[in-house]
Amino acid sequence: MLRRLSSRLTPGAAGGGLALLLTLLGPGCTTASLLSDIATGAPPAPAPEPSTTQVVALPEHPSWPASAEGRRYPLVPSDPGRLATLLIAVEEALRSADTPVEQLPVLGHQQQVIYRVLGHRRELSERVRAQLPPRWQRVFDLHLAARREFISMHSPSRRPRQVPAWRIIAPEPPENLLRYYREAADATGIPWQVLAAVNLVESGMGRIDGISVADARGPMQFLPSTWAEPGIGKGGDIRDPRTSIHAAARYLVRRGGLKDIRRGLWGYNNSDAYGRGVLHYAQLLKEDPAAYTGLYHWQIHYAAAGGDLWLPQGTHQTRPVAVATFLKQSPASAPPSGSSGY
Repeated sequence: MLRRLSSRLTPGAAGGGLALLLTLLGPGCTTASLLSDIATGAPPAPAPEPSTTQVVALPEHPSWPASAEGRRYPLVPSDPGRLATLLIAVEEALRSADTPVEQLPVLGHQQQVIYRVLGHRRELSERVRAQLPPRWQRVFDLHLAARREFISMHSPSRRPRQVPAWRIIAPEPPENLLRYYREAADATGIPWQVLAAVNLVESGMGRIDGISVADARGPMQFLPSTWAEPGIGKGGDIRDPRTSIHAAARYLVRRGGLKDIRRGLWGYNNSDAYGRGVLHYAQLLKEDPAAYTGLYHWQIHYAAAGGDLWLPQGTHQTRPVAVATFLKQSPASAPPSGSSGY
């Protein structure tokens, strides 16, 4: 079944937030040239032509369990042509000022799950890419390049059998986060796109309220010992988004990020794949700032032994729990066939 989302705004409908966000992204989006080491020479993507499509039809199985908010795990068509058509419609709607703000979360989640699946399924991804117009091929390539770097960091044979003790909360509004990234960029010289990408990768832009296996915490996942270093946390709240984003920028500077952003990111996470993945997302934001809207609305997914689990907002595990137990508590988290990617 197809879930249909109108992309037409009626007078007075909620839409000012998206318009404000697009204005904030505006011409100041390239704050530094530190990303040039990963640029491929492709020019920034042109703005998309205004879409004449008034409805985005998302695939949906109405009998699949829904979250407490009434949302379901997105489905991914297996046919390359249908999948390419769906992806184009979603990308356009996420960038359109005519898309009502209340529709952005499901569109962003659909986009996210498509790229998560295609990150694993190379043959399907090549067939989908071949059916995309050039405007979307570059976006597609950067998304999959980033996704595959993070996939490479984890062995398929060692997927966790427990869901961590996390609470999934609503992030700050997108315009607030964007302001924090740009404030920190202006203060340190670390591009806002890098800070946004780190925030995305580390905590889903602040959705994860919990402690990692390495004892990192907060929206930018700092170790308490690092936070306490002179000039980094500055005595602030490690869980506060603005404070932690500014601290991350200072830390990247301290680790050599102004000379070589890859070296700074290595200090953040000792993995070349991590640095490359972050920089692919940063490059996407540099070339196509409107991509921020989709990334902001990505959900928390956890690649566990039971599949690519969706942890919806409101999830609250006070202790690690077995995947099977978690899925009994949260059946909406289980991926439908074809939506897990592996």
